[in-house]
Amino acid sequence: MNKVAIRIGDVAFANPIMVASGTFGYAQEFDGLLDFSQIGAIVTKTVTLEPRTGNPPPRIWETAAGMLNSIGLPNVGVEEFIAKKMPFLRNLATRIVVNVAGKTGDDYVRIVERLQQVDGIDAYELNFSCPNVKQGGMSFSADAQIAERVTADVRKKSQRPLIVKLTPNVTSIADIGKAVEQGGADAVSAINTLVGMAVDVKSRRPRLSTITGGLSGPAIKPIALAKVYELCRKLTIPVVAIGGIMNLQDALEFFVVGATAVQIGTANFINPACAAEIAQGLHGYCRAQNLNLQELIGSLRVEK
Repeated sequence: MNKVAIRIGDVAFANPIMVASGTFGYAQEFDGLLDFSQIGAIVTKTVTLEPRTGNPPPRIWETAAGMLNSIGLPNVGVEEFIAKKMPFLRNLATRIVVNVAGKTGDDYVRIVERLQQVDGIDAYELNFSCPNVKQGGMSFSADAQIAERVTADVRKKSQRPLIVKLTPNVTSIADIGKAVEQGGADAVSAINTLVGMAVDVKSRRPRLSTITGGLSGPAIKPIALAKVYELCRKLTIPVVAIGGIMNLQDALEFFVVGATAVQIGTANFINPACAAEIAQGLHGYCRAQNLNLQELIGSLRVEK
């Protein structure tokens, strides 16, 4: 019996450990560095309607407890993704979740409509929350009405589960989460990066070409944990947790506050096999504790 299996929509995942978009490329970059079958899903690098070059360098800066990035969603575009990336991805023994982003709501609809014709995709993650692009970006998850409308429009075209990726850079992440749930999302993923900045005092210049970027890594885990807890209390759909998860202990904390699954992001740059190691550790933990993952999810004890 698989003690750690989960479901999102009508898709079953062998375990709840995923790799986060933008930290794992299109998976081929990690071939030979880990056993893909040991993780629950690969969330691909973002796919947009047309190819993107991203932001100019410098666009990455290491911080004391994480990383600032302003990559800007560079990618090959949907047609080249289908032609050149999907042949490798569809043959992997894990679930494939394609991360999708657009400048307009119609872009999301058109990309998903095109991907519906492609075999080997299990779900979509709608990137409503990137802080590093001038058009689109966080605008779709900063306004509840827009978030609900775009989700509903994509829902009409998708026969696969929809996961909507949310930003923490809002007044109430739960309000946005509720809106996309009403729009037909099967799950939400949270959190995307926090807006941050670094400065070179000697030159008096920002470390990133775009001045600000997205902060990820261990520094944001306490914030991510609080936001995931907030979402889990308000939503009925699954919450996929992201934010500073570096090891099994970190992942377990997110399950306890209510997350159904977790995504490993910045840790992939430090240890490419991190997600597989956490998945193995979770299996061992559940066996040792003689419990199913579902017994752990949402088991936080709060004194009344």
